[in-house]
Amino acid sequence: MMTGYDLWDLLRPNFLLPGWKKEAKHLVKGAKKFVHYKRDLLPEDRIAEIESRRMDLKDALRRGDRKATEEAGKHLQDTCERATSKVFVQSWWEENLEVIFVALVVALGLRAYVVQPFRIPTGSMQPTLNGIVIRNEGPDFKAPWIGKKAWDFVFSGKTYHKIISDADKRPTHMRDASWFLFTRTEVTFSDGSKIKLPAATGEVTDLLGFKRVEMPDGRTGVMTKSYKKGDAILNGSITTGDLVLVDRISYHFRRPKRGEVFVFDTRALPTGGDVHPELKDQSGGSHYIKRLCGVPGDALSIDEPDLLNHGQIVQAPGIRRVAEREGKYAFTYDGEPRRGYHLASKQNAAEFRHAPLVEQGDVFDLKADAPPGLREYAALGDNTGNSLDSRYWGPVHEYNLVGPGWVSLWPFGSGHWGKIR
Repeated sequence: MMTGYDLWDLLRPNFLLPGWKKEAKHLVKGAKKFVHYKRDLLPEDRIAEIESRRMDLKDALRRGDRKATEEAGKHLQDTCERATSKVFVQSWWEENLEVIFVALVVALGLRAYVVQPFRIPTGSMQPTLNGIVIRNEGPDFKAPWIGKKAWDFVFSGKTYHKIISDADKRPTHMRDASWFLFTRTEVTFSDGSKIKLPAATGEVTDLLGFKRVEMPDGRTGVMTKSYKKGDAILNGSITTGDLVLVDRISYHFRRPKRGEVFVFDTRALPTGGDVHPELKDQSGGSHYIKRLCGVPGDALSIDEPDLLNHGQIVQAPGIRRVAEREGKYAFTYDGEPRRGYHLASKQNAAEFRHAPLVEQGDVFDLKADAPPGLREYAALGDNTGNSLDSRYWGPVHEYNLVGPGWVSLWPFGSGHWGKIR
């Protein structure tokens, strides 16, 4: 007759074993798995010690000695814990660095495949979405007290700036200096000094009076304002553009819809003009946000204030709001009546070789039968009087599409917080 861990113990299921035997069996198996999973991290002497302790436990269990089994189990568990403590203990900065790294990887993954944050740089989508706006209030303007500044920043995204010229000089050229979500324009002056303004090149162009002019010899030149020492280059406020999230998933499962707000990149699009290279694009960035006003197969034309497709008024809700000019769509940011949809400015269109919507009767055909990635879409700004869009530089190709605008996150007081329509 067998005693201790006898044949019956081997054959009967675990739930019929005494608690101490069941716990010992689990510990024997767990130690074996532990060595198997961590073998590449544990030194050989530590593995040998664990195996020795595991054999001691099996021997005590086989003899049916409860006291010896419990003692051997404690030694085995302690040996495994000491082995991991020397291998896996991290300092506080290592732990925090690991957390930051994981968070960064997750954030980049979300940005690349799920949602992407995007800052509205210009006023081309007002009043649906706000772009960056510079208000130069003049030399007598005084910024409010610090509490009001803090409130204006949090609630409205407004910051106050006072930039005084330190010498007699004029701006000579500017360049986009944006990175990630921060829109910046760097301005260089005639004395070699530079400033960076948190705005897109279009707003800075207006602030500094950049203007293209024809020279007597037929060449194109640039005129700007001149400043004397002590003059205010900027004394006022800059209101940030809306921060939105772009849905990068939807276009993998459905076709873009006429009338929705969408984001696209500008690869191969002549957004800065293709006649005179000094005409700068309006955002200084690699992505635009507009309203999708035409899909492949459409034939667009404009009969102010309406947008037509194959001669019929387009009825998509977002497009109708712009055309009907009611409510907040009745007036511009500066109080001027809106015109709805209208043809491209002939002066600006002169910078584009193939501007499709300039003259009354022009029809903008969008290719449907095209190789993959080359189907064509039309992008128009809701603020068509201040928007360089498909009326000038033509179609957006399928490979340019990023995704529909999803929600506006900030500023909270812009009137646009929430889902974009």
